[in-house]
Order: sequence, then C-alpha cells, then structure tokens
Amino acid sequence: MQSFFNFQAYRTGYRQEILAGITTFFTLSYIIIVNPAILAAAGVPKGASMTATILTAVFGTFLMAVYAKRPFAVAPYMGENAFIAYTVVKTMGYSWQTAMAAIFISGVLFTLLTLGGLRQWLAGAIPGSLKHSFSVGIGLFLAFLGLNDMGVVALGVPGAPVKLGNLAHPEVLISMGGLLIITILLVQRVTGAVLIGIAATTAALIAFGFVPLPSAIMSPPPSMEPIFMNIDIPGALTWGFAGVIATTLVMDFVDTMGTLFGLSSRAGLLDTDDNLPEIEKPMLVDALATIAASLLGTTTAGVYIESAAGIEQGGKTGFTALVVATLFLLALFFAPVLTIVPAYAYGPALVTVGMFMLQSVTRLDFNDYSELFPAFLTIVLIIFTYNIGVGITAGFIGYTAIRMLCGRIREIHPGMWILVLLSLTFYIFYPYH
Repeated sequence: MQSFFNFQAYRTGYRQEILAGITTFFTLSYIIIVNPAILAAAGVPKGASMTATILTAVFGTFLMAVYAKRPFAVAPYMGENAFIAYTVVKTMGYSWQTAMAAIFISGVLFTLLTLGGLRQWLAGAIPGSLKHSFSVGIGLFLAFLGLNDMGVVALGVPGAPVKLGNLAHPEVLISMGGLLIITILLVQRVTGAVLIGIAATTAALIAFGFVPLPSAIMSPPPSMEPIFMNIDIPGALTWGFAGVIATTLVMDFVDTMGTLFGLSSRAGLLDTDDNLPEIEKPMLVDALATIAASLLGTTTAGVYIESAAGIEQGGKTGFTALVVATLFLLALFFAPVLTIVPAYAYGPALVTVGMFMLQSVTRLDFNDYSELFPAFLTIVLIIFTYNIGVGITAGFIGYTAIRMLCGRIREIHPGMWILVLLSLTFYIFYPYH
C-alpha cells in the first residue's frame, strides 16, 4: 500500500494520511445534508438525494485515490446545485430531470475533451500568476465561508452587503473559541490541530445543548428509486436549452481547474513550471464523477476546496482520498452520527485553511502590473461575487486583454484564446437573475 501511494516520495505515512482524510471528511460532511436541501427546491426527493450525494462522493473520491492518487475529495459542487435548483428549474421552468440531463451531457463532453488531451493542454496555457491567484482567491473565499458559518460575519443591508454577526450568541462565542483552540494548537505544532478543534467545538455545542445528540447510531440509506437514471435527454437536446448546457460546462471547467491548481499549489504538487503533473488524471476523475452524479440523481461533481483542510494536516497522496471515500461510505449507514458536526464547528477550520492558502500571494510579481492586475481581479471577484467561476474567467479575460492592448500579443499562449472564448460564453449565458 505504501509503495502504491508512493509514501516515501512525499515523506508521509499512514498516521498522517489517515488524520488528513478524517479532517477533510468532517470539513466536507456538511454536503450530505446541504446538497439534498438545495436540490429539494427543484423537487428532488431529499432522502434519495442524500444517498445519491454520498454515493457520488464515494465513487469520485475513490477513483481519485486509486487512479489519480491525489489527496483530493470529490463531491457534488455547491454552486452548480444552486444553479440547477434556483435558476434552471425554479426560474427557467425546466424539470429537474431535464436539468440532470445537462449534467450528464457536460460530463460526457468533458470525458471526451480530457481523453483527447484538450483540457490538460488548456491547463498548461494558464500563466503561473493566475494559477497562484486561484489559491489565494479560494483561500479567502474559504475564510469568508468559515466566518459566515461561525456567525462572525452576517448578511448586511443594501449599501453594506455584510456586517458583523451577533457576538452575543453563545454559539458564535463557542465557535470563536474553537478557532482559538486551533490557533493555539498550531502554534504548539500539535498534529491534527484542525480536527481536534472541530471535535472540541462540536463537543462544547453538544454540552451546552445547541446541538442535539443523534437520535440513532445507524440507519439504512434511503432508496434512490425516485431519481436513479431519471434523466430527460430528449428535453435537453433543444436549442433553447443550449445555454444551460454551455453554462454548466464552463462552470465545471473553471471551478475544477481553479480548485486543482489552488490545492496543488498549497500541497506543493506543482512542478517548476507551475503545472500539475499528470493533470489529465484528476480531470478525468472529475468528468467521470459528473456522469455518475447525473445518473445517480445529483448535480455536477468535482474536486472540493475543503480538501485543503486535509492537505494542511499533511495529506499528500491518494491514501488521504481513500480514507475520505471510506468515511463517506460509512456515512450511508452512520449518517445520524457523522452529520451532527454543525457549521459552528467546521467554520473555524475553513478560516484556518483560508489563512494557510494565502501563502501563494508571495509568488505573485508585484512589480509587473500585467501579471498583478489579472491575478488581483481573480482574487477579489472570487470573494466579492461569491463565485469561483466568475473570478477565474475574469482573470483569463483580463490577462489576455492587457497583453493584447499593450502590444504583447505574442506572449499569449494559443490556449488562452480558447479560455477567453469559454469565459465570454460563461458571461453570455450566465443567469443574471
């Protein structure tokens, strides 16, 4: 097993990888509850959706472990599920079965593009400054999510979109205490600091009665019969639906690419040219997981930014992902126990990971504005639009436009023109509702 995952090359071991996998799982486990809740707005049955969510995570993460051998967890994306539920179904009026067909079609197209080498060629076209900006932007995005989960940051009013949360709430104070525990443990170089912080915060919330004990230890998984293989391909193959497929395709492409480079940068997996070796493997996993997700009855799947929590605990190889996949499989039967970890408990972990991911900002060239501005645009738009895809596509367009307008067109990799075209397509079909 050690030789299969190449522990020696990454200077890692079972204890480190298991701890990383557990940390990633608990940071990501909210998806088991949140994804079905969002898709319920589109009429997808919650119980069946929960089973589909877990099985998608098991399939994608296991494939990432044994084929791509990377420490990345795969699960249904949060942005895409909201797009399907609130835009495609509730606003545009399509059925969720037709929406799932769009996911299936995009997954098939991505598989073909990956096998043909186009996706990895496009990934190599992205300049290093943008790749590092993905890490910084995603890190700050994670920190913002974490502060919101903790209740420290809350929605504001027109003119002031965010504001300080209610620090008088005991749950918020306990959550802040959890962040303090993680910080102290990190200062003391305690292994598993993030996981200990999550566990301690959850225990405190249970002790004070803010989180109920699980009603049962085990429960059988709900049947997937209402949603399994229930996709409407003919309904999706219409001209009017082309925009939905295009948007789904571009959102998945930029989210996966940005997350892969952001996580790989932080994990030290990029080579000297800032490329991820054998990137076609995690990309193929992403494509196949998306196909599986649509057939199981859920939305686009891909690499999750919460994998950064496990990476910070030392996860370097696919064994970390194998642990995550195993825990997701157990979650099918132990969901009452494994899903009691509340946002107040994993919020501090996201804030901490966001802090770690800021390190990539030191690799930006602050003296070359043609590199700095696109990177800055990427970072701020990821955060302030609450959308990773918006920030990444804006960075592609900004980088290319600056070089073109400054007479440096020869510096632009041919693949960047395709990325710009895809980015413009993203904005043309983006749901501005």
